[in-house]
Amino acid sequence: MRLLLLLIAMILMTACAVTVTAQPAAEQRAALTEAAAASDARGAPAIEARLSTTVLNGSDDSPVSNVRLVVKNTSANFYTYVTGWATFYDSGAVRCGEGLFKVDALAPGELSETDTPGLRLRCTPASWRIVATNLLTRTADTAKEVVAAPPPAEPAAEKPAPVNFIISIDGEQHPIQIGNPIVLKLGNRNRKIVLRPVP
Repeated sequence: MRLLLLLIAMILMTACAVTVTAQPAAEQRAALTEAAAASDARGAPAIEARLSTTVLNGSDDSPVSNVRLVVKNTSANFYTYVTGWATFYDSGAVRCGEGLFKVDALAPGELSETDTPGLRLRCTPASWRIVATNLLTRTADTAKEVVAAPPPAEPAAEKPAPVNFIISIDGEQHPIQIGNPIVLKLGNRNRKIVLRPVP
């Protein structure tokens, strides 16, 4: 049982990690004959919808309870699950109805007809808008993050030309270069001398 609960929790965490929640403030109202658009959390266009239902004469006594609409994926992502709200406004810009819509899978550029069950439209609307609440992408699409090109490699520092020095021991001169050893016979022993720069 614990393993099952752990597995369900991991699945939910994974689903939440790839869910993009849209920002409702960016959505604009549209006339009933125009497409309404919604953006993703980054503000990029994600979906747009057009109304299929043309008769929308609701009232308090007889509200419209369902509306058909066609949702189009305008992004480059493949969405495995899309949900959102369709909100309607009367001629005075007062909200008079809203309904939740969902689409199970939506490829880039694909259209899907859906409805808004539970809608209670209590007016004859003049404008509407949609807001995407969940845009669940495939894991492969989420993993494709835009990676900036690595900065150009710094040119290798050129090795300075060897600097020659002369070591003078009792008037006897011996040429030496930085990093190259010189072997001198001092007394009865050979001595190795290396000239190095100070770090």
